[in-house]
Amino acid sequence: MSIRLGTEVARALAGHRPVLALESTIITHGLPRPRNVEVARATEAAVREAGVTPATIGVVGGDCVVGLSDAELERLALDESCVKLSIRDLPIAAALGLSGGTTVAATATLAHRAGIKVFSTGGLGGVHRGASHTFDESADLPSLAATPLVLVSAGVKSILDVGATLERLETLSIPVLGWRTRAYPGFYIADSGFTVDYQVDTPEQVAAVAAARDALGLSAAVLVANPLPPEHQLDRALHDRALAAGLAEVEARGVRGHDVTPFLLDYMQRHTGGESLEANLAAYRGNVDLGARIAAAIAGA
Repeated sequence: MSIRLGTEVARALAGHRPVLALESTIITHGLPRPRNVEVARATEAAVREAGVTPATIGVVGGDCVVGLSDAELERLALDESCVKLSIRDLPIAAALGLSGGTTVAATATLAHRAGIKVFSTGGLGGVHRGASHTFDESADLPSLAATPLVLVSAGVKSILDVGATLERLETLSIPVLGWRTRAYPGFYIADSGFTVDYQVDTPEQVAAVAAARDALGLSAAVLVANPLPPEHQLDRALHDRALAAGLAEVEARGVRGHDVTPFLLDYMQRHTGGESLEANLAAYRGNVDLGARIAAAIAGA
């Protein structure tokens, strides 16, 4: 399966300049239209302003593209037939000429194969609630165990089983660093109630950890857990009420597999009056800003 580099990304990589990978499921499945187009363009602009090249990754007509053009980005954003593509789906999409947004797992894989070292997303996938019965666990986790890049996220999505996800990350030998805190964030909320063992305070420290991992020949991603500012987090009581109702609706409707996360994100948005969406975007913007700074630090190391 071949990967096509966008012109801007190809030039940056050839010149050893910093590049930041960005996923596309937030565009195709995570945000309402047409706001998704606006957010995607504003995100890329913010990365460029930081002196870093954005590489939004997606699949267009079966082509795995690292560094979507503006026309390709808009096409994915506005096409309601786009599918959600994890790693297992990439060869199928390539063979059948499908278009879609790439998940964290697929984006990380394509970014690493292209030579990109840093990737920013919103919230990480993980172990779903009730996974002891359903075995429902995101492909993000095993893929990150085999993909040596730096991933910046606002923790795992709070709709998941945060504690079980942290246990799986430990089992998979994936290091987790708290950004200026040891409180592990929960996507919509700054503190999930769980802690991590290590804290980093500068992009240079993250770059040093990544360099040490590479020197040891280890294969896992380094996860940087970056909490959104408390003033932007979703009210915890509102969060808990909406999530409990959403989980009950998932069960009542029999929603399963990769449809659970987009269903719950949409449910949370509708039942918090849009507040969860604003928290999501605040977290994403913070992760993109931090990811750009880390990419610059790694490129300058």
